Amino acid sequence: MAKMTPIDKAHAAMLAEPEDEGARRRFYEVLAASGLCLLLAREAEGEDIEPAIFEPEGEPCVLAFDDEARLAEFAGRPAPYAAVSGRALAGMLTGKGVGIGLNLGVAPSGILLPAEAVDWLAGMLPETPQEIAARPVEFRVPGGLPEALLRALDARLASMAGLAEGAWLVAARYEGGGQGHLLGFVGAQPGSEGALARAVAEVLAFSGMAAAALDVGFFGAGDPVVARMAGCGLRFDLPQAAARATPVAPGSDPDRPPRLR
Repeated sequence: MAKMTPIDKAHAAMLAEPEDEGARRRFYEVLAASGLCLLLAREAEGEDIEPAIFEPEGEPCVLAFDDEARLAEFAGRPAPYAAVSGRALAGMLTGKGVGIGLNLGVAPSGILLPAEAVDWLAGMLPETPQEIAARPVEFRVPGGLPEALLRALDARLASMAGLAEGAWLVAARYEGGGQGHLLGFVGAQPGSEGALARAVAEVLAFSGMAAAALDVGFFGAGDPVVARMAGCGLRFDLPQAAARATPVAPGSDPDRPPRLR
């Protein structure tokens, strides 16, 4: 049996609990975070791409697959594609009246998302988090956060291999009297801060919580603050990055997709 992908698992959980809004939100969160292979009508020309358009139920949609092998199985031959994230694809399609056929005919997670669902997904995605300067002066054991949110954070961070050594969740009091929960990333790779902060914001958005409910900070592995967080915080581990081949498909940076024609 083929290994289930994160989209397969989230889709199965959504089907198992059809009345559970949290399971539906979790599916869309996983879709937004996943890398997809978008089937193209023809080979890309520079940065411009033309997705193949189908109308399986009388409404236009593009076809996307969460695995290159699934796209090849569907096409039955080598086919041009662009690598995009679900987040980027929703942003590209929003307002165009085009849906997404996801893993159709090749996986248990095959589903047709109408244009309305694509627009909703794009609208749920938070803007780039704002940066503020605030110095924490006290850390305490975190409390009061829903268990479902903690599980969603754990699953999301476990999918971001190599971007940081780990993270600590603590309750924090800041200089000036402000208080809140802080997720402190340790040893983040240079340039990864935006992706990590956006991932946390998306988990919060799809959990139904306000983005302000959780602050994000970045600390070096040797920063004395890390030991203080470790003394009372909840640890999240990020796996080490596996060796990856250099992508050759158009749109090899999923969050900077090529332009639609």
